[in-house]
Amino acid sequence: MAQQHTTPTSLRLRLRYRFDNLVAGGTTPLIGWLALACLAVVVPVSAVLVWADRAAPPTLSGRLTAVWVSVGQTLKLGGAVGSPLYVLASVTLALVALLFVSTLVSLITTGINRRIMSLRRGHSTVLEAGHTVVLGWSDQIFPVVSELVAAGANQRRSAIAVLAPRDKVDMEDEVATGLGGPGGRTGTGATRIICRSGPTTDPAALARVSPQTSKAVLVLPPDGDAGDAHVVKTLLALDAALPRPRGTVVVAAVRDSRNHLTAKLAAGPGGHVLCADEIIARLLVQTARQPGLSLVYQDLLDFDGDEFYTADARDLLGRAFGEALLAFTTSSVVGLLHEDGRVVLNPDPGTEIGAGDRIILISEDDDTAVPEPAGPWVDEDAIVTARPGSRRAERLLLLGWNRRAPLVVEQLDEFVSPGTTLDVVALGDGAAPRTAAEVAAARSRLEVAFHSGDITDPEVLAKLDVPSYDSVIVIGETDRGTAPPPSLALAPAPAAPDTAPPAFAPEPAGGTDDRTLVTLLHLRAIGEAAGRELPLTTEMSDDGNRLLAPARAGADFIVSGRLISLLMTQISESGHLADVFEELFKAEGSEFYLRPAADYVRTDREVAFATVVESARRRRECAVGYRLRAQAAAAPSYGVRLNPDKRRPVRFGEHDWVVVLAES
Repeated sequence: MAQQHTTPTSLRLRLRYRFDNLVAGGTTPLIGWLALACLAVVVPVSAVLVWADRAAPPTLSGRLTAVWVSVGQTLKLGGAVGSPLYVLASVTLALVALLFVSTLVSLITTGINRRIMSLRRGHSTVLEAGHTVVLGWSDQIFPVVSELVAAGANQRRSAIAVLAPRDKVDMEDEVATGLGGPGGRTGTGATRIICRSGPTTDPAALARVSPQTSKAVLVLPPDGDAGDAHVVKTLLALDAALPRPRGTVVVAAVRDSRNHLTAKLAAGPGGHVLCADEIIARLLVQTARQPGLSLVYQDLLDFDGDEFYTADARDLLGRAFGEALLAFTTSSVVGLLHEDGRVVLNPDPGTEIGAGDRIILISEDDDTAVPEPAGPWVDEDAIVTARPGSRRAERLLLLGWNRRAPLVVEQLDEFVSPGTTLDVVALGDGAAPRTAAEVAAARSRLEVAFHSGDITDPEVLAKLDVPSYDSVIVIGETDRGTAPPPSLALAPAPAAPDTAPPAFAPEPAGGTDDRTLVTLLHLRAIGEAAGRELPLTTEMSDDGNRLLAPARAGADFIVSGRLISLLMTQISESGHLADVFEELFKAEGSEFYLRPAADYVRTDREVAFATVVESARRRRECAVGYRLRAQAAAAPSYGVRLNPDKRRPVRFGEHDWVVVLAES
C-alpha cells in the first residue's frame, strides 16, 4: 500500500481554522466564547493587581472581594459588595443597562451606516441650480465632461450631475482617472462632478439629479445595438420629469438616421437631437473634398480655442451685413440670428440688420466680441481678383463599408462633377455589393463601382494603385456581416424567405478601429514607396486609437464619438447653436472651405487679415482664418489659425489657404 505523506500544519493555521469555525457557528456561541475569553484575561489580571497592591486586605476573603470589585468595574458590572441577593440584583441592573446602551449604540451605528451606504449607492437628490445634467454612460462621457469643465472654467461655481445605471463610486473613479485627477478635482478645477446611480429611463430616478433646475440636459447614446432605443426611452422619461414650458436645454444624439425623427418627437418642443450618422458622413465628405477641414472643426468645436457666439447688433442696426464683417477686430462675423429665431449663415452682404437681430460670430469668449472697426487696416492694392476655377471629373476611393457608407456616397454625389468615379472596396458577403448597387443606381453624377476585397490585405491594396486617386476615404468596417442594428419597432416583421441578408452590421468601436489601423499601416507603406503623401480622410470611433494611427502629423481624422460629444456640449452651453450647426451641416446653404490664399490677396507682401476679409466679402464669403503650409506638420494647430486679429499682418505663400464660409 502506498505511503501517504501529510504536510505538517502550523499552530497559527490551526488556531485560525478553529477561530473561523467559531465565527461561523453563529451569534450565541460567539458571545459565550468572547465572555469566557474576557474573563480568562480580566480575572487573573485583577488578581495580580490586588495581590501586588501593598494596601490590599490581609485576609483571603478580603482580597477575593477586592478581585470581584476590580472585575466588576472593568466589565462595567458595578462590583457591588454585600449579600448575595444584593450582588445579584446589582449585576442584573448593570447587564440590563449595558444591553440597552449597546442596543442604542447599535441602532445609531446602523442608521449612520445605512445613510453612508445610501450616499455611496448614489440615491440621494442633487440640490443644485444652473448645473448641467448628463444622462447615460459610454465612451463619450469623458470628452463631454472634459469640455463642460473647460466651458465652466471662467465660472466661480459650476457643477455637473451624472446619472447612469452604474455604481456611484466606480463612476467617480473612472471620471477622475479619465480627467487626470484623483477625486475628480485636479482635472476639473472648480467644477464639481456629482455622480448618481439609477436607470435613466425612470422618471423617479431622474429626480435624483434635479433636471428641472438645471440649465441643460445631455442624453448620451449607450454602447450596444439598442442604444438609440434607450435614448428615446430616456427622452420620454425626461419629458415626464420636466415641466412645460421648459427652460432647460435638452440635447441628445442617436446613431442610426432611421431613428432620428422618432427621437426628435420624443424630445418634444425645444429638444435638440443630433444624428451621428448624417453628421459624420457629411464631415467625411467635406473633409475629403477640403483637406485640413477636420482641423478647422476640431478647433471650432472644442472650448480651448474660438467658438460660435452671438453679439448684440444695436450698434449695426440698419446697416448692411457686409459692413459688419469689418466691425470687429478680434471676432469673425459669419451670420445673423433673427428675432424670430431663424439662423442665416453667410447672408448676402447687402442684407440689412434689423431690430432684434443678433450677430453670429466666432470669438475667443462671449466677452471678447467687442465692436471695433477693422476697416483702416484694409490694403486695397493687395486685393486680387480670383483666378477662374474649372471643375473636373475625379477618381475617388472608398475603403470599407458600414452603416454610414450609403450616406457618404449620397453626399459625394451632391458635390462632385459629372463623370467622377468612386471605387468601393469592402468585404463582399453578397449584401454589401447589393446595397452599393442600389445606392449607385440613384446617383446622377457619381459612377460607383464595387470591388470585393479585404482592406487589411496588403495585396488587395497594392492592386488598387492607391496613389493615382484624387482622394481616399477610409471608414470603419467589421470583419464579417451580421444582423443589422435593431430598429425602434417593438417587434420586427419576419423576413421573407427570399429577402436579401442585411447590408451592414453594428460595428464595435474596438474591432472597426483595429482594422482601420491595419489599413492605415499598409497605406503609409504605399505612400512611402510612391514618394508622396496620400490624400487620406479617416473615420475612427475612439480618439485614443487616433493617437496610435500610423499617419502623418496633421492628417484628417473624423473621430465620430468625440465629434458628437463636442457638438452636444456646444449646444448645451448655448441652445441656439443647434440651428447654427444644422444650417452648417445641411446640403444646401454655406459651409467651410479652404481655398488658395493667392485667390484673395497678393503673396509678395505682408497684409493685415482685414484685407483678406474684405476680399472675401467681395466674393460674398466670410473669411474666418487661414492655414499655413509651412506649419502644417507642427502641433498642436498644424498651421490652422481661426479668428486671427484683423490688424495683425501675415504673409501668405502660393500654397497657403484661407478658411472661408461660402455657399456650396
